[in-house]
Amino acid sequence: MIAAKTLDGLISQLHNGRPVIAGTGITVRAIAIMYKQGYSAEEITSELPLTLAQVYAALTYYHLHTAEIESAIRADSEEVLLQTYNQAYCLPEKT
Repeated sequence: MIAAKTLDGLISQLHNGRPVIAGTGITVRAIAIMYKQGYSAEEITSELPLTLAQVYAALTYYHLHTAEIESAIRADSEEVLLQTYNQAYCLPEKT
């Protein structure tokens, strides 16, 4: 697959098993969230210490693995984390 070969060396699995931009601690998930919030690739490079190529590599990875990245975003959502915390410590859920 051409896309996978192009991404070799740009995306790695180093941050808790999650895909990150190689040489950084920045996850593909973080780029995907910014993108979904309406940031352009250029705006992301002005907010984070990344090149445009790195941002586009992350976005390519996101679009090739959308279900995986979206699942990670949902798993880290405030609602899920609160439910997990409340269940772990037997606290009543806030309403």
